[in-house]
Amino acid sequence: MDGPLLDVRNLVVEYTVGDRTVHAVSDVSFDIARGETLGLVGESGCGKSSLGRAILQLVTPKAGRVQFDNVELTGLGSASLRRMRRRMQLIFQDPIASLNPRRRIGDIVAEPLRIAGIGNGSTRERRVRDVLTVVGLEPDQVVSRLPHEFSGGQCQRICIARALVIEPELLVCDEAVSALDVSIRAQILNLLEAMKARYRLTLLFIAHDLAVVKAVSDRVAVISAAACRSASRLRRWRRLPAAASARAVGAPTDAAPR
Repeated sequence: MDGPLLDVRNLVVEYTVGDRTVHAVSDVSFDIARGETLGLVGESGCGKSSLGRAILQLVTPKAGRVQFDNVELTGLGSASLRRMRRRMQLIFQDPIASLNPRRRIGDIVAEPLRIAGIGNGSTRERRVRDVLTVVGLEPDQVVSRLPHEFSGGQCQRICIARALVIEPELLVCDEAVSALDVSIRAQILNLLEAMKARYRLTLLFIAHDLAVVKAVSDRVAVISAAACRSASRLRRWRRLPAAASARAVGAPTDAAPR
């Protein structure tokens, strides 16, 4: 279909804390084409994670619109939104904290299938084993164990498997490697690239590390003071010296034509 898969316009997210209002995201606009990876980069506390959650309607935007495949998400009821979320999944920053410590891995990965009502017990078990194999884990050694028995990198592979088992179209990666050791980050980034090709995914990759963003993104958008400043072709960022790239986080840059 023509047009972007995801189109965000003038999005505003606010939180009420006691008697004051926290402006988390202010007037952010961008779009992502099908099959594209958009890197969203900015300093800590600038609203990146709130933006990712607002896209999936995990938090309710104060204003603005979010269109996914030409469907406006902000006005959907709970049943319609649940159906749409089958096509959108989120990978959280802390892989260990995002896994229920009392549930076994096979049940955790199968949960999206149960919620969506996809398949029966044997079908779900087969899909769980298949996706665990795809992300580089041995199902027989994983499905009956608990999250605390795995390393951070292994837990993030499990989180990726949980996101992919329902075969979404859009994957929002919220600081998906920032909590991992440097030696493990490249493995997870390579895995995300392989999964993007295998499942024909569109990615929103949220991070504060420009080097990580450049490694996986087709375009880069800068978010600063909770406003999205630009969405530039990656080749433009590769020409920037490291110091200039660092200064660009928090400074307006000219948007490159698409």
